[in-house]
Amino acid sequence: MSFKVIIVGGGLAGLTSTLHLSKKGLKVLLIEKHPYPRHKVCGEYISNEVLPYLQSLGFNPFDFGAKNITDLVLSSPRGRSVSIQLPLGGFSISRYCIDAELAKKAQENGTQIVYATVKNIQFEDDKFEVTTNQDEQFTSELVIGAFGKRSNIDVKMERDFIQKTSPFLGVKAHYKGDFPEDVVGLHNFEGGYCGISKVENDHINVCYITDFKSFKKFKNINAFQKHILTKNPFLKEAFENYKLVFDKPLSISQVSFATKNPVENHILMCGDSAGMIHPLAGNGMSMAIRAAQMASRQILKFNSGEIVSRNELEAAYTKSWNKEFGRRLKSGHIIARLFRLGVTWEFAMIFLKIFPFILPPIIKQTHGKPMSECF
Repeated sequence: MSFKVIIVGGGLAGLTSTLHLSKKGLKVLLIEKHPYPRHKVCGEYISNEVLPYLQSLGFNPFDFGAKNITDLVLSSPRGRSVSIQLPLGGFSISRYCIDAELAKKAQENGTQIVYATVKNIQFEDDKFEVTTNQDEQFTSELVIGAFGKRSNIDVKMERDFIQKTSPFLGVKAHYKGDFPEDVVGLHNFEGGYCGISKVENDHINVCYITDFKSFKKFKNINAFQKHILTKNPFLKEAFENYKLVFDKPLSISQVSFATKNPVENHILMCGDSAGMIHPLAGNGMSMAIRAAQMASRQILKFNSGEIVSRNELEAAYTKSWNKEFGRRLKSGHIIARLFRLGVTWEFAMIFLKIFPFILPPIIKQTHGKPMSECF
């Protein structure tokens, strides 16, 4: 079966590009491992920079109970904290909800969704052949790679970053408890940082990332949280007073922040497949959505003949991706290093407490301007 575009991976980047392209009338196939809805390890806070774009695609997160986030509380491992109003603000919504709703809208536009694992992507004679673990074969003129942080396809393609181990581990769970709806918390602890925000069903999403070296000293996640995270008073409050909703926390290992290429083997990489900002910047979901818009726009230009060759398409996408995200990724790396400075970070928090107006310009370095509509 042949399609104009095959999108491999149904996270935010894959779903948004699927919705955009199908809304414009292109024949699109989305291949995703697992049916919706489902939970994923994710901070679940999205900057308002992408809100106009999502609404133009027919998805308004507030119709599904998303929480309007206006303020940030930042704390150090010892509990020194500063509160500010976010420059743009954002919203908080679970991946369980947003992924399923975007998939539903894409299907309404005519997108076909296949739940399978992609075994191989071959490019030959100016077309792609995509094979799944169900021995299905699909062909297309274009492929968007939106298969996330690490994938068997990355291994198959021998991408540079996949050859290196990564020391980071991500953990996420939903809880019940008392937490303000308009706040996102970002709390530092020894070896990592934790984000907290309320989502659409009044559950509290708690998601943190840590280096595996710190984690492996303990028998399990609960022991790590009890002995390390609760040294921060804000996190002590959360883990001692919130009630766990999940049967157990979700986790993901080998989280890589290594440099990646936006185009590999003629595949337009999107979202975490193209590059991942440190979660403490609180902007990974927005970046995935913005990258989907960029890829979709370039594909539509290629489809209309405004972009006349595959080489021109790949060059245009690479240029726009680097222009938009190069600075953000560098800023995220710098901020992440500052968070790991221990005692130095405690002194930095004292400084920020006195001069909180310094924080909004720093936040803007990891965020973009409000996006335009898809049309």
